[in-house]
Amino acid sequence: MHILERDVEFVEEQRECSYFDNEISDIRYRYISSCKKEDYQNMLEHGWRRFGKMHFVPECRACTKCISMRIDVKNYKFSRSEKRVFKKNLDTKVYIQPPSLTLDHLKLYDKYHYHMNKKKNWNYSPIEPAEYDRSYVQGKDDFTKEFLYVRDDKLIGVALVDILPKAISSIYCFYDHDYQDLSIGKFSILAQIKIAKELNIPYIYLGYWIKDHFSMGYKDAYKPFEILTNRASLEEEAIWEEYKS
Repeated sequence: MHILERDVEFVEEQRECSYFDNEISDIRYRYISSCKKEDYQNMLEHGWRRFGKMHFVPECRACTKCISMRIDVKNYKFSRSEKRVFKKNLDTKVYIQPPSLTLDHLKLYDKYHYHMNKKKNWNYSPIEPAEYDRSYVQGKDDFTKEFLYVRDDKLIGVALVDILPKAISSIYCFYDHDYQDLSIGKFSILAQIKIAKELNIPYIYLGYWIKDHFSMGYKDAYKPFEILTNRASLEEEAIWEEYKS
């Protein structure tokens, strides 16, 4: 196996779009063996995302539907329905720790994606341990965490989260649909908002939002939020504005 030991940047052009059939996309990648907090903060502010040691940002020339968004934590008010989600999960144990890899992680990941394949026609194939490690465990630092949701001594949800002094980045979340009445996906985001409020962290970056998209449209439920209005280089100013529907 070849292991990268130096940082490298490249662009993948004319690749199949992850969100729209019959569309193509251009993605810039940057492999960073060890990312400093201040550099990562700057990348988040410029619309970059991370899986493992690989950071990426869309640079599609013919489309701007993928919009970077961040929740305005200070001005966020929990609704009645969201308070009910908290109440439903009073008996859900939440463990916050560095990312790990267990057989329970792999089984839950596969179960979640098998369900989403049936529900939303997501691509599905069982994940290999090395792939999970590369995407969700490698690249971890002191700011990299996983939220484990446990019910009846059973792992029912995992959220991969980066916690920086000025930002929380929600990387990925998967959960057991047998417990869908608990709304674990929503509970995970609400729990992160609560933690951000307690730590005076101003923003939670939820990645890319696509209005009315069957998989990415749900994010506009977390108002107020801001959107990135320009595609600036890391040396240029990133312009964020409050989204007004």
